[in-house]
Amino acid sequence: MTEIHPFGIFVPKNARYLFLGSFPGQPPIEWFFVTKRNQFWPIMTEVYQRDLTTTRQKQKLFENLSLAITDTILSTTRKKKSNLDVNLTNIVPNIKAINKILDNNKIEKIFFSSRFAEKLYRKHFKFAVEKYPKIELITLPSPSPQYAALTKEEKIKIYKRLLPKL
Repeated sequence: MTEIHPFGIFVPKNARYLFLGSFPGQPPIEWFFVTKRNQFWPIMTEVYQRDLTTTRQKQKLFENLSLAITDTILSTTRKKKSNLDVNLTNIVPNIKAINKILDNNKIEKIFFSSRFAEKLYRKHFKFAVEKYPKIELITLPSPSPQYAALTKEEKIKIYKRLLPKL
């Protein structure tokens, strides 16, 4: 069964940065990176020393950082009932939404939530890489607990060093 991205994009006024994930976990999902085991929001809580329990608190942080967020995939099929990126097939890239963000904002850096998200971007958005050569592309360690090459604490240090400051 094909799944379509359930909530689109979040773009604060005057966005200068873009955070790209791959695709949301299995429904019901209310916003980005909210599956129970994903470490993204616990990492962000430590990096920015803020309570990030509600969607509005998360959006407020992204507004304060001038950081837009969306995913590289618009629709996909899962091979298994799993949130792992390796199970995503029949991928349709989120071209229209990402183009809109890049065309309407002065994006300086794009942060990828994983090598998989970066790989998809480089494959399906070659034209954007060429059109916006000054945008810096930065791949962060995956917040997935499956990515165990780094501890959560090591991921926090890297996110803290690379993400925009408040």
